[in-house]
Amino acid sequence: MANKKENTAAQEAAKKALAALQAKKDAEGGEKEVTRTTSGTTKTKVQHNITHVDQQSSSKEELLAITRANARPYRVGAIILWILAIAFEVLAILCFKKVFKWDFIQNNPGWTISWAVCLGLDLICVIFGSLLWKKGNHLDPASEKNKTRFWLHNNLGVLISVIAFAPFLIFVLTDKKASKQSKTIAAIAAVVALLVAGLVSYDWNPVSQEQMLEEAGISTDAEYPLVYWTKSGGVYHYYEDCGHLDHSIELFSGTSVAAIEAGKTRMCKTCYDKAVREGAIAAENNDSSDNGGDKGEDNTDNGADQANVGN
Repeated sequence: MANKKENTAAQEAAKKALAALQAKKDAEGGEKEVTRTTSGTTKTKVQHNITHVDQQSSSKEELLAITRANARPYRVGAIILWILAIAFEVLAILCFKKVFKWDFIQNNPGWTISWAVCLGLDLICVIFGSLLWKKGNHLDPASEKNKTRFWLHNNLGVLISVIAFAPFLIFVLTDKKASKQSKTIAAIAAVVALLVAGLVSYDWNPVSQEQMLEEAGISTDAEYPLVYWTKSGGVYHYYEDCGHLDHSIELFSGTSVAAIEAGKTRMCKTCYDKAVREGAIAAENNDSSDNGGDKGEDNTDNGADQANVGN
């Protein structure tokens, strides 16, 4: 009997401790809400802290001026890195042809290491420059009225990749003094670097200015009065309860214009599809599959904000 009373007392004490812990968590901000699904599992839903953001522009021209300003630092950074990449390519050519009379270049394997290091630095600069350029293009999309210009603008990094490695490859293959083995190694290295840089530099999911304005309802004078976005990522959300925001505590809200000004130039595909099904947004002629990469960016939002949930 005593053991039964002790067990009952222990259970009651455990329940009180759990209740006290839950009350403490609720008092600290009530940031989590636990719901039970039909399968019996529990799902944690974050209570959002929303900060309203006022839009700065009052016309399409002013909005595009802001997007250009947002993209400028990324484009300048990309150009600087690309210039450095070409400089490293020139240095790699000089090292391969043994123009410099340094012992570590003249003596094997020193000369191999010297041009290989320069080629590696060339690759790094090209890749990071292309990533910055693509980021700038997503913040300030180009018009697709001229298809050729649109492609060249979005994939300038691919052309830079060719410029950054093709001359080195040509010099290597036409060098009559170099041994066949060294030419083969250098040529393979240049081709691999060119392929890697080209694939990374290609924009597989470009955004056009027309798509950005149309999705936000700006080109049709039907801009959305309230959308949501996170600090990270490149999309905005039509619904606050979008699944991609489940782990995001801090949210920003405002018009679709304010979202674009904040660097969120596309609508979340999940929100778009749901809004079209519910009739909240009229389906446009543009292909909503262009937002195919949004889901990944939303997951990035979740990953960036996940740490906040535990705080």
